[in-house]
Amino acid sequence: MSLSRLDLNLLRVLDTVLSERSVVRAARRLHVTPSAISNALARLRSALGDPLVIRSGRGVVPTTRAAGLAPSLKRALSELERAVQSDAFDPATTTRQFTLAMSDAGQIAYLPRLMKVLAKEMPCSQLRVVGIDTYISSGGITGQEVDVATIAVAERAPGVHSMPLYKEESVLVARRGHPRASARINKGQLGQLQHVDVQVAPGRGYRELAGTYARLNIKREVALVVPSFIAAAAVVAHTDFVATLPTSLVDDLGERLGLRVITAPVPRITAEIKLVWHERTAMDLAMRSFREVVARAAGSTRLLPHSIPSAVPSR
Repeated sequence: MSLSRLDLNLLRVLDTVLSERSVVRAARRLHVTPSAISNALARLRSALGDPLVIRSGRGVVPTTRAAGLAPSLKRALSELERAVQSDAFDPATTTRQFTLAMSDAGQIAYLPRLMKVLAKEMPCSQLRVVGIDTYISSGGITGQEVDVATIAVAERAPGVHSMPLYKEESVLVARRGHPRASARINKGQLGQLQHVDVQVAPGRGYRELAGTYARLNIKREVALVVPSFIAAAAVVAHTDFVATLPTSLVDDLGERLGLRVITAPVPRITAEIKLVWHERTAMDLAMRSFREVVARAAGSTRLLPHSIPSAVPSR
Protein backbone atom coordinates (compact mmCIF):
# COMPACT_ATOMS: atom_id res chain seq x y z
CA MET A 1 0.00 0.00 0.00
CA SER A 2 1.01 3.66 -0.40
CA LEU A 3 2.67 5.24 2.63
CA SER A 4 0.76 8.46 1.94
CA ARG A 5 -2.48 6.68 2.87
CA LEU A 6 -1.13 5.43 6.20
CA ASP A 7 -1.36 7.32 9.49
CA LEU A 8 2.23 7.46 10.75
CA ASN A 9 0.99 7.56 14.34
CA LEU A 10 -0.08 3.94 13.85
CA LEU A 11 3.52 3.00 13.14
CA ARG A 12 4.58 4.58 16.42
CA VAL A 13 1.96 2.42 18.17
CA LEU A 14 3.23 -0.73 16.45
CA ASP A 15 6.85 0.09 17.33
CA THR A 16 5.92 0.55 20.99
CA VAL A 17 3.86 -2.66 21.12
CA LEU A 18 6.72 -4.62 19.54
CA SER A 19 9.17 -3.14 22.03
CA GLU A 20 6.98 -3.78 25.10
CA ARG A 21 5.43 -7.07 23.88
CA SER A 22 2.30 -5.95 25.73
CA VAL A 23 -0.73 -3.85 24.80
CA VAL A 24 -1.12 -2.68 28.40
CA ARG A 25 2.50 -1.60 28.81
CA ALA A 26 2.43 0.10 25.38
CA ALA A 27 -0.69 2.03 26.40
CA ARG A 28 0.99 3.13 29.63
CA ARG A 29 4.10 4.29 27.76
CA LEU A 30 2.10 6.25 25.19
CA HIS A 31 -0.29 7.66 27.81
CA VAL A 32 -3.42 6.24 26.15
CA THR A 33 -5.90 3.50 27.03
CA PRO A 34 -5.39 -0.18 26.04
CA SER A 35 -8.50 0.05 23.88
CA ALA A 36 -6.87 2.90 21.90
CA ILE A 37 -3.86 0.66 21.27
CA SER A 38 -6.13 -2.19 20.18
CA ASN A 39 -8.02 0.11 17.79
CA ALA A 40 -4.76 1.33 16.27
CA LEU A 41 -3.54 -2.24 15.78
CA ALA A 42 -6.84 -3.15 14.13
CA ARG A 43 -6.43 -0.30 11.63
CA LEU A 44 -2.86 -1.38 10.88
CA ARG A 45 -3.92 -5.03 10.40
CA SER A 46 -6.50 -3.90 7.88
CA ALA A 47 -4.05 -1.64 6.07
CA LEU A 48 -1.16 -4.11 5.93
CA GLY A 49 -3.17 -7.33 5.58
CA ASP A 50 -1.36 -9.07 8.44
CA PRO A 51 -2.26 -9.85 12.12
CA LEU A 52 1.06 -8.22 13.18
CA VAL A 53 0.87 -9.45 16.80
CA ILE A 54 -0.62 -12.57 18.38
CA ARG A 55 -1.70 -12.93 22.01
CA SER A 56 0.61 -15.11 24.07
CA GLY A 57 -0.09 -15.43 27.77
CA ARG A 58 -0.26 -11.92 29.24
CA GLY A 59 1.55 -10.36 26.32
CA VAL A 60 1.84 -10.50 22.55
CA VAL A 61 4.36 -11.90 20.07
CA PRO A 62 5.02 -10.51 16.58
CA THR A 63 4.13 -12.28 13.39
CA THR A 64 6.89 -13.00 10.90
CA ARG A 65 6.07 -9.84 8.94
CA ALA A 66 5.97 -7.65 12.06
CA ALA A 67 9.29 -9.08 13.26
CA GLY A 68 10.80 -8.26 9.89
CA LEU A 69 9.40 -4.71 10.02
CA ALA A 70 10.59 -4.00 13.57
CA PRO A 71 14.27 -3.03 12.96
CA SER A 72 13.52 -0.81 9.95
CA LEU A 73 10.56 0.77 11.72
CA LYS A 74 12.63 1.64 14.78
CA ARG A 75 15.41 3.17 12.68
CA ALA A 76 12.99 5.24 10.60
CA LEU A 77 11.13 6.59 13.63
CA SER A 78 14.42 7.40 15.34
CA GLU A 79 15.63 9.34 12.29
CA LEU A 80 12.38 11.27 12.13
CA GLU A 81 12.66 12.10 15.81
CA ARG A 82 16.17 13.46 15.37
CA ALA A 83 15.10 15.45 12.32
CA VAL A 84 12.35 17.32 14.16
CA GLN A 85 14.18 17.88 17.45
CA SER A 86 16.21 21.05 16.84
CA ASP A 87 17.37 21.09 20.46
CA ALA A 88 19.46 17.99 19.71
CA PHE A 89 22.09 20.18 18.03
CA ASP A 90 25.53 19.90 19.62
CA PRO A 91 28.15 22.40 18.37
CA ALA A 92 30.99 20.14 19.55
CA THR A 93 29.92 17.25 17.30
CA THR A 94 27.95 18.82 14.44
CA THR A 95 29.22 18.00 10.95
CA ARG A 96 27.11 20.67 9.25
CA GLN A 97 28.54 22.65 6.38
CA PHE A 98 28.03 26.41 6.54
CA THR A 99 28.37 28.70 3.52
CA LEU A 100 29.63 32.23 4.15
CA ALA A 101 29.95 35.02 1.58
CA MET A 102 32.55 37.73 2.06
CA SER A 103 34.87 39.97 0.08
CA ASP A 104 38.46 38.99 -0.60
CA ALA A 105 39.60 41.65 1.89
CA GLY A 106 37.51 39.97 4.57
CA GLN A 107 38.96 36.59 3.58
CA ILE A 108 42.48 37.90 4.20
CA ALA A 109 41.93 39.92 7.35
CA TYR A 110 38.97 38.27 9.06
CA LEU A 111 38.77 34.64 7.91
CA PRO A 112 41.79 33.41 9.94
CA ARG A 113 40.21 34.73 13.17
CA LEU A 114 36.91 33.09 12.27
CA MET A 115 38.55 29.73 11.63
CA LYS A 116 40.27 29.82 15.04
CA VAL A 117 36.95 30.32 16.81
CA LEU A 118 35.13 27.82 14.60
CA ALA A 119 37.81 25.14 15.15
CA LYS A 120 37.40 25.58 18.89
CA GLU A 121 33.61 25.72 19.12
CA MET A 122 32.49 23.59 16.14
CA PRO A 123 35.54 21.40 15.42
CA CYS A 124 33.70 18.87 13.24
CA SER A 125 31.88 21.40 11.07
CA GLN A 126 32.92 22.55 7.59
CA LEU A 127 33.05 26.11 6.32
CA ARG A 128 32.60 26.98 2.64
CA VAL A 129 33.48 30.55 1.69
CA VAL A 130 32.34 32.23 -1.52
CA GLY A 131 33.12 35.65 -2.93
CA ILE A 132 30.72 38.52 -3.47
CA ASP A 133 30.38 37.79 -7.19
CA THR A 134 29.21 34.23 -6.43
CA TYR A 135 26.95 35.61 -3.71
CA ILE A 136 25.19 37.92 -6.14
CA SER A 137 25.02 35.47 -9.04
CA SER A 138 23.44 32.80 -6.81
CA GLY A 139 20.62 35.10 -5.69
CA GLY A 140 22.17 36.74 -2.65
CA ILE A 141 20.96 35.89 0.82
CA THR A 142 17.44 35.26 -0.49
CA GLY A 143 18.78 32.43 -2.64
CA GLN A 144 19.50 28.91 -1.43
CA GLU A 145 23.31 28.75 -1.71
CA VAL A 146 24.55 31.18 0.95
CA ASP A 147 23.68 30.87 4.64
CA VAL A 148 25.37 34.02 5.98
CA ALA A 149 27.12 37.02 4.42
CA THR A 150 29.40 39.71 5.79
CA ILE A 151 28.90 42.62 3.42
CA ALA A 152 28.93 46.40 3.39
CA VAL A 153 25.63 46.78 1.55
CA ALA A 154 22.80 44.81 3.17
CA GLU A 155 20.02 43.49 0.99
CA ARG A 156 16.62 45.09 1.44
CA ALA A 157 14.07 42.37 0.81
CA PRO A 158 11.34 40.64 2.79
CA GLY A 159 12.72 38.15 5.29
CA VAL A 160 16.27 39.58 5.29
CA HIS A 161 17.89 40.12 8.71
CA SER A 162 21.08 42.03 9.45
CA MET A 163 23.19 43.30 12.33
CA PRO A 164 26.36 45.44 12.37
CA LEU A 165 29.64 43.58 12.87
CA TYR A 166 32.36 46.22 12.61
CA LYS A 167 33.39 49.37 10.77
CA GLU A 168 36.09 49.34 8.13
CA GLU A 169 38.02 52.39 6.95
CA SER A 170 39.66 52.63 3.54
CA VAL A 171 42.89 54.47 2.82
CA LEU A 172 44.78 55.62 -0.25
CA VAL A 173 47.96 53.60 -0.86
CA ALA A 174 50.92 53.67 -3.23
CA ARG A 175 54.14 51.69 -3.51
CA ARG A 176 57.14 52.82 -1.55
CA GLY A 177 59.34 54.95 -3.73
CA HIS A 178 56.46 56.20 -5.88
CA PRO A 179 57.88 59.26 -7.71
CA ARG A 180 54.77 61.45 -7.31
CA ALA A 181 53.13 60.09 -4.15
CA SER A 182 54.90 61.15 -1.00
CA ALA A 183 53.51 60.53 2.50
CA ARG A 184 51.31 63.65 2.21
CA ILE A 185 49.94 65.15 -1.00
CA ASN A 186 47.70 68.08 -1.98
CA LYS A 187 44.74 68.25 -4.36
CA GLY A 188 46.88 69.08 -7.36
CA GLN A 189 49.21 66.15 -6.76
CA LEU A 190 46.28 63.81 -6.14
CA GLY A 191 44.68 64.84 -9.43
CA GLN A 192 47.81 63.77 -11.32
CA LEU A 193 47.69 60.18 -10.07
CA GLN A 194 46.12 57.23 -11.85
CA HIS A 195 43.87 54.97 -9.81
CA VAL A 196 43.02 51.30 -9.67
CA ASP A 197 39.32 50.98 -8.88
CA VAL A 198 37.84 47.91 -7.20
CA GLN A 199 34.50 46.54 -8.37
CA VAL A 200 33.85 43.36 -6.40
CA ALA A 201 30.65 42.70 -8.37
CA PRO A 202 28.82 44.31 -11.31
CA GLY A 203 27.75 47.80 -10.29
CA ARG A 204 29.27 47.51 -6.80
CA GLY A 205 32.42 49.57 -6.82
CA TYR A 206 33.48 52.48 -4.65
CA ARG A 207 30.60 54.71 -5.75
CA GLU A 208 30.95 56.78 -2.58
CA LEU A 209 34.59 57.42 -3.42
CA ALA A 210 33.76 58.77 -6.88
CA GLY A 211 31.16 61.09 -5.35
CA THR A 212 33.63 62.36 -2.75
CA TYR A 213 36.20 63.28 -5.39
CA ALA A 214 33.55 64.99 -7.50
CA ARG A 215 32.28 67.10 -4.57
CA LEU A 216 35.83 68.24 -3.78
CA ASN A 217 36.40 69.04 -7.49
CA ILE A 218 39.35 66.65 -7.64
CA LYS A 219 40.04 64.79 -10.85
CA ARG A 220 40.12 61.02 -10.33
CA GLU A 221 41.53 59.21 -13.34
CA VAL A 222 40.72 55.49 -13.20
CA ALA A 223 43.20 53.56 -15.33
CA LEU A 224 42.21 50.06 -14.26
CA VAL A 225 39.14 48.35 -12.77
CA VAL A 226 39.68 45.01 -11.02
CA PRO A 227 37.28 42.60 -9.30
CA SER A 228 39.19 42.24 -6.02
CA PHE A 229 41.12 44.23 -3.43
CA ILE A 230 44.01 41.75 -3.62
CA ALA A 231 44.41 42.37 -7.35
CA ALA A 232 44.41 46.13 -6.76
CA ALA A 233 47.06 45.80 -4.04
CA ALA A 234 49.26 43.65 -6.29
CA VAL A 235 49.05 46.10 -9.18
CA VAL A 236 49.84 49.10 -6.96
CA ALA A 237 52.84 47.26 -5.46
CA HIS A 238 54.45 46.94 -8.92
CA THR A 239 53.34 50.13 -10.72
CA ASP A 240 52.86 53.85 -10.20
CA PHE A 241 49.10 53.48 -9.84
CA VAL A 242 47.38 54.14 -6.51
CA ALA A 243 44.30 52.55 -4.96
CA THR A 244 41.91 52.99 -2.07
CA LEU A 245 41.92 49.80 0.02
CA PRO A 246 40.47 48.63 3.35
CA THR A 247 42.80 49.34 6.27
CA SER A 248 42.54 45.73 7.47
CA LEU A 249 43.99 44.52 4.18
CA VAL A 250 46.75 47.16 4.23
CA ASP A 251 47.61 46.23 7.83
CA ASP A 252 47.97 42.57 6.84
CA LEU A 253 49.67 42.84 3.46
CA GLY A 254 51.02 46.38 3.19
CA GLU A 255 54.44 45.64 4.65
CA ARG A 256 54.97 42.50 2.56
CA LEU A 257 53.87 44.21 -0.65
CA GLY A 258 55.82 47.39 0.01
CA LEU A 259 52.76 49.66 0.22
CA ARG A 260 52.42 52.84 2.22
CA VAL A 261 49.44 54.94 3.25
CA ILE A 262 49.17 58.38 1.66
CA THR A 263 47.59 61.27 3.53
CA ALA A 264 45.41 63.00 0.95
CA PRO A 265 42.89 65.89 1.10
CA VAL A 266 39.87 63.57 0.91
CA PRO A 267 37.99 62.05 3.86
CA ARG A 268 38.47 58.35 4.47
CA ILE A 269 35.60 56.12 3.48
CA THR A 270 34.06 54.25 6.39
CA ALA A 271 31.93 51.21 5.64
CA GLU A 272 29.82 49.33 8.16
CA ILE A 273 30.23 45.61 7.61
CA LYS A 274 27.00 43.79 8.37
CA LEU A 275 26.14 40.20 9.18
CA VAL A 276 23.26 39.25 6.89
CA TRP A 277 21.03 36.16 6.85
CA HIS A 278 17.55 35.12 5.76
CA GLU A 279 14.40 34.15 7.62
CA ARG A 280 14.68 30.61 6.21
CA THR A 281 17.64 29.97 8.57
CA ALA A 282 16.50 32.15 11.48
CA MET A 283 15.06 29.30 13.54
CA ASP A 284 17.79 26.76 12.74
CA LEU A 285 19.78 26.33 15.96
CA ALA A 286 22.94 25.29 14.09
CA MET A 287 22.76 28.38 11.88
CA ARG A 288 22.13 30.66 14.86
CA SER A 289 25.12 29.17 16.66
CA PHE A 290 27.24 29.71 13.55
CA ARG A 291 26.12 33.35 13.34
CA GLU A 292 27.20 33.83 16.95
CA VAL A 293 30.62 32.40 16.10
CA VAL A 294 30.90 34.83 13.17
CA ALA A 295 29.96 37.74 15.45
CA ARG A 296 32.44 36.75 18.17
CA ALA A 297 35.25 36.32 15.66
CA ALA A 298 34.54 39.83 14.39
CA GLY A 299 34.95 41.16 17.92
CA SER A 300 31.29 42.15 18.09
CA THR A 301 29.67 42.47 21.51
CA ARG A 302 26.18 42.24 20.01
CA LEU A 303 25.69 38.50 20.05
CA LEU A 304 22.55 37.10 18.52
CA PRO A 305 19.95 35.99 21.07
CA HIS A 306 18.39 32.53 20.89
CA SER A 307 14.91 34.05 20.96
CA ILE A 308 12.99 34.47 17.72
CA PRO A 309 13.29 36.66 15.75
CA SER A 310 17.08 36.69 16.06
CA ALA A 311 17.29 40.33 15.01
CA VAL A 312 15.21 43.05 13.47
CA PRO A 313 14.78 42.65 9.69
CA SER A 314 16.26 45.38 7.55
CA ARG A 315 13.71 47.83 6.17
